[in-house]
Amino acid sequence: MAMKRCEKGHYWNPEEHSSCPFCGTVDLPTGTIDKNKIDENTSGWPPPNQGSEDPTQVRGQNPAATPTPGKEGETIKIGIKEKGFDPVVGWLVCVEGPAKGRDYRIRSELNFIGRSEGSHICIKGDETISREKHAKISFNARKNSFALLQGESTGLVYLNDDPVYSPADLKLNDIIEMGQTKLMFVPLCGEHFQWEDQA
Repeated sequence: MAMKRCEKGHYWNPEEHSSCPFCGTVDLPTGTIDKNKIDENTSGWPPPNQGSEDPTQVRGQNPAATPTPGKEGETIKIGIKEKGFDPVVGWLVCVEGPAKGRDYRIRSELNFIGRSEGSHICIKGDETISREKHAKISFNARKNSFALLQGESTGLVYLNDDPVYSPADLKLNDIIEMGQTKLMFVPLCGEHFQWEDQA
């Protein structure tokens, strides 16, 4: 798999993302796409000079475009991502460890946590965290709820000092611990707020 490098030096997987997930989201134009004009060396998004740091904007898709069926054998996502709407739904904030003070965006559905640049939530500097899939955080838009799950690592994940062996509900200010890192959970979506197009 060939990784791409963005202007800020981040490496990301173009098979999983249409733009750098570490730089935030992009403000994309509405309208139709002329597929003949898209540069074959890029995904075609974001168009030149169309970047934005607004986290409520879509990431890597044209909101006005109708989703097209995938190729045979390809998994098609439904829900807000299919509509071209994938905003931030919460954050993790590192309160202890090598990345202390850094925050990480949580998106809808599954978010894999690891040291690898290809992880949805990439925690650098803590060599005791697995490169890939040390843990998972999910956001279920139908139930407006978050859960923490153990990943594929042999290293344990703790929630408020208790080991996680099965999916555990996440609540405001819960502390997730893996390796030498402690992360505080801060939800955006929940009982008091939900993105309009999420339901």
